[in-house]
Amino acid sequence: MMTDLRVAVCDDHPLFREGVARTLTELGFSIVAEGGSRDDAIRIVQSHHPDILLMDISMPGGGLNAIAPILTERPDQNIVMLTVSETSDDIRRALQDGAKGYVLKGIGSTSLADILRSVAAGEGYVAPTLSAKLLSEPAYPEISNLVAGLRELTAREREVLELAAGGLSNKSVAIELDLHEKTVKHHMTRIFAKLNVSNRTAAAIAWNEAVREGAIRPLA
Repeated sequence: MMTDLRVAVCDDHPLFREGVARTLTELGFSIVAEGGSRDDAIRIVQSHHPDILLMDISMPGGGLNAIAPILTERPDQNIVMLTVSETSDDIRRALQDGAKGYVLKGIGSTSLADILRSVAAGEGYVAPTLSAKLLSEPAYPEISNLVAGLRELTAREREVLELAAGGLSNKSVAIELDLHEKTVKHHMTRIFAKLNVSNRTAAAIAWNEAVREGAIRPLA
């Protein structure tokens, strides 16, 4: 499947970085730049405005430290972490700072390509094993703050969030609730604002954490 998506790849291991870039090129992506540090990532986004920045965590300056400054200057930048780290703190920080995806380096090339296309289309992604891990651990110590945000949701927003927290995509939520996909995206944007999170995975964690604590009751 061909695509015109423009991708930048930042990883401090040249052989791995070049392999990813070559593979994505063969799959139809346009590689606009490569780098190997936090500073490279920030510079590349400023200079090239890629559709997606694919970035490692463990590199000079720290990949996680690049997320906030990049999104401060370019809030709509799609960032996907490609890493070996399965540490909950790394995953949470990446998502809370605004990364749209968190992918482990053992992933296959076709799956990575599918994830990048879905992120470009407005979806979020966390490796399933990591998502399950996050949902099995206490994620937000200040549950009262979460509940306050959740209680601000309208009935429709709660329906949308519960389905999203169950793993449904925007398209699937739209079908389930007989809505337009654009309407679901609008609801998700409002949900993010009310919960003070930046992506659907963080919102799902918030919902499931509150349900597990018994602070709110599921709709179903």
